[in-house]
Amino acid sequence: MPLFTSPFQPEPPTRPAVAQHRKGVLLVNLGTPNSPTAPDVRRYLKEFLSDPRVVELPALLWQPILRGIILNTRPAKSARKYASIWMPDGSPLLVYSQRLAAKLEAALEDTRVITAMRYGQPSIAAGLEALRAAGCDRIVILPLYPQYAASTVGSVYDAVFATLQQWRNQPELRLVRQYFDHPAHIEALKQQVLGYWQQHGRPDCLLMSFHGLPQKSSELGDPYADECLYTGRALADALELPEAGYRITFQSRFGLQEWLQPYTDESLRALAKEGYRRVDTFCPGFATDCLETLEEIAMEGKEAFLGAGGREFHYIPALNDSDSSVAMLQAIVAHHDA
Repeated sequence: MPLFTSPFQPEPPTRPAVAQHRKGVLLVNLGTPNSPTAPDVRRYLKEFLSDPRVVELPALLWQPILRGIILNTRPAKSARKYASIWMPDGSPLLVYSQRLAAKLEAALEDTRVITAMRYGQPSIAAGLEALRAAGCDRIVILPLYPQYAASTVGSVYDAVFATLQQWRNQPELRLVRQYFDHPAHIEALKQQVLGYWQQHGRPDCLLMSFHGLPQKSSELGDPYADECLYTGRALADALELPEAGYRITFQSRFGLQEWLQPYTDESLRALAKEGYRRVDTFCPGFATDCLETLEEIAMEGKEAFLGAGGREFHYIPALNDSDSSVAMLQAIVAHHDA
């Protein structure tokens, strides 16, 4: 031990202070108008249909059609459809997405969960800013699309990267590409269907309707159609359905080009004409209920089936913010954040 210690001896070096690390999840859904009015629907459709991932046509060809015809004729009609399914708290897609985010955050440990919409509000840029403000520097990007398509998941990635391109201090990312075959996803779908059947009885046929895409998308390399078929058949197996007890179809076609088949509306009419008395329709590709499920399927689909001679039509709600949906997303986040 030294006999003398200088009072001028420097203090030992200390480590510099750094920000606390926190995990975050950006839960991304498609989007919705702010209100069921023609002006808000027009703004939403303009953003949505201007995405080159969604409409793969040259802008010089497509934009005159979009601005000159579609945006002048479609918003009023679509607004009436939105009004028919609007909830007291707002758009079903946004309401259920926000409820799901809140429940998922409560289920995860020290993780901030923020809802974002690919089109409309709250935007992906705003969601990422909220996570940054919360100190999140390890973020899971979780698009609420079980099956991958360039026009959905690919477009979400585009928006995320465009935002982060402006940041100097970028977060560490985990990208969820799809979860169509995740065991927790199939189990959640199974429980949703069984829970409905326990209350309302079983149908003659379960029709599983997925959102359609142009056939060209598959030819260009999208795995979407195969992933939808996988999900549908895995769910049918989990429910122990015979081959005659289910159908897998595609809805929401638009324009004159060929889309993925068989088409949902045509299949519903065919089932009625074949003598099926009761058909239940479920949409395993939609994480939350929205215009395409609540209006196109639950209303228009019902009209198509009953109008063709069917006797009883049931729509089974999407997973929405159910406990099984929260457990599924918790498992998916854990898998990607390991």
